[in-house]
Amino acid sequence: MTEKVSPLAPRLYPELPVLEGVKLASIEAGIKYQGRKDLCLIVFDKPAEIAGVFTKSKCPSAPVDWCRKHLSKGKAKAIVINSGNANAFTGQKGVESTEQTAKAAGEVLNCSEKSIFLASTGVIGEPLDTSSFGEKLRMANAVVKSDGWHEAAQAIMTTDTYPKLASRKFEVDGKTYHINGIAKGSGMIAPDMATMLSFIVTDLAIDNKILQELLSRYTKTTFNAITVDGDTSTSDTVLLMSAGGGRKISSTKDDKLKAFKNALQDVMHELSMLLVRDGEGATKQVCIEVTGAKSKGSARKIAKSIANSPLVKTAIAGEDANWGRIVMAVGKAGEPAERDLLTISFGDVTVARNGERVPNYSEEEASKVMQADEIDISIDIGLGKGHARVWTCDLTKEYVAINGDYRS
Repeated sequence: MTEKVSPLAPRLYPELPVLEGVKLASIEAGIKYQGRKDLCLIVFDKPAEIAGVFTKSKCPSAPVDWCRKHLSKGKAKAIVINSGNANAFTGQKGVESTEQTAKAAGEVLNCSEKSIFLASTGVIGEPLDTSSFGEKLRMANAVVKSDGWHEAAQAIMTTDTYPKLASRKFEVDGKTYHINGIAKGSGMIAPDMATMLSFIVTDLAIDNKILQELLSRYTKTTFNAITVDGDTSTSDTVLLMSAGGGRKISSTKDDKLKAFKNALQDVMHELSMLLVRDGEGATKQVCIEVTGAKSKGSARKIAKSIANSPLVKTAIAGEDANWGRIVMAVGKAGEPAERDLLTISFGDVTVARNGERVPNYSEEEASKVMQADEIDISIDIGLGKGHARVWTCDLTKEYVAINGDYRS
């Protein structure tokens, strides 16, 4: 965890409300960091409905494998999260450590180990010593509390410079419900579900199949629409839980879901933006919007080509409205594009149209746009109706410094 806080960090952190039936604890386990909490336990009084999306990496971590194996059962008694070690590329030792952790948690909570879900984040390739996790989890379970969200968000941080929390309230049949979410991630962020973890809980009773459908749908326009450096982690995990009691909503057509859907999208989007704004070394939040592409998929690929371009991102860091680099990134995306149909704008300043710089181009106006903390870049391909948005950040010297000695 770095000591320097991102200049894009929120000025205030939300106070997440208490959710009935949900308790949290964060303790020091000494996994990598000294003098900070690095092991988090989220416990449900009654097994919660659970859904999840995970990394598309072909080299997933052992905890990702564990979660995928047990997700179909749709029930979670607890989530165990550690920071400092990703438990990835750890071979049979990784498998054994997940089994050991789940078994230890099951014994502490008097439940099946199959209802324990796991997540790890940190260094790849180092075996995770879980021999003391039984004792640590007993300690954690002894101090669980209903208002431990902020501490949990801090405990799961690695190179993050600030905790990431979001919450929304909504009404169903005149009763107020909530969604709380925490996330971590700063580098290795190009989710294709980076190192990215997120845990979201609602107190509205919803069946796990509905949770899964909504989570998979909204991930496409939130967590999977952001990138810091174009690198997809071995450990990406987003878990969505319903701890609500009573009759569960079991149909996506149920009118009671409308308010929940809006609140869920808001929480997921907010957490995604917090990840982008805490990109390693970031000083700018950038929205890349592509319109006029042949298809939605084509627009998305072009937007990601721009957002992941080191040349584009370094130009943004230097506050340079270098639209030539945008043209380059569009052209290399491998998607249908016509040079002489492109329109490129930085904020409300159009800099290029029909394959050339606009006649009234003003370097001064374009530079003013690039000096802001939040920058919108729009590109119209001029070929169809395909539209997509991707969010990213700039690429600075600090990113190199952070990652040059990450394992030191």
